[in-house]
Amino acid sequence: MILALFGFLEMSFADILDIFLLGLIIFFAFKWLRGSSAMSIFVAIVSLYLIRVLVSAFNMRLMTAIMETVLDVGVIALIIIFQPEIRKFLISLGNRYMNSAKGREIVNRILGKRGVSMADSETVNDITEACRRMSEDKTGALIVLAHRTPLDDIIGTGDKIDAAVHRRLIMNLFFKNSPLHDGAMVISGNRIVAARCTLPITERTDIPANYGMRHKAAIGITEVSDADVIVVSEETGKISFIKGGEVTSIQNINELKLLLNNSMEED
Repeated sequence: MILALFGFLEMSFADILDIFLLGLIIFFAFKWLRGSSAMSIFVAIVSLYLIRVLVSAFNMRLMTAIMETVLDVGVIALIIIFQPEIRKFLISLGNRYMNSAKGREIVNRILGKRGVSMADSETVNDITEACRRMSEDKTGALIVLAHRTPLDDIIGTGDKIDAAVHRRLIMNLFFKNSPLHDGAMVISGNRIVAARCTLPITERTDIPANYGMRHKAAIGITEVSDADVIVVSEETGKISFIKGGEVTSIQNINELKLLLNNSMEED
């Protein structure tokens, strides 16, 4: 009798598949939103939808009409509220394809582009040497290494430079009295594209307390793009390499050079 109220008395294979797919969508939504401020909003929306199913099952026409109106308007609000999460999901989905060799080959052929690798170049040596010296001097630094995801919106928040990568230039830009030291530097290919850029801050709540705003900004940009980030702590001088939201503490400069070479070879 109860199943008849919900229309589930006679279930076909399509009904079972429909329920299974809905369960998967809810599971992955919880997984992506877990730990973020949007999680409570998502739970509220799911609750409203369950209420709408219940009132419809009991043929409560007035409540059904109200809930349908609320949910119809809520679709637009949903897109606005979850814009960062939706963007993160789409970027992650696109990067999963682009990270494959076949995907990169197809896209490069369509766009007529050739990958630019900094591996085995003087650029890697300049970046690592600049980080080593800034670490010794406890000069804070935030260096974004752009890959395939466009960072035009991030570059637009800072000052465009378009200069060749050089260790002295990197150190001068992050010198504490420099007008461009506050914010992130963006490097693409063999060029310093911009400095003093603002990065999105991660909303994760499981970040260790000893990580400052540079680390949170570095994690944030790697969550919404395929960029890698180098952080030099101003307090401790320690160097960190952030990729895909995961932080790797650098123990020696050769380890950083290896990570940079691997990072550049992915282009």
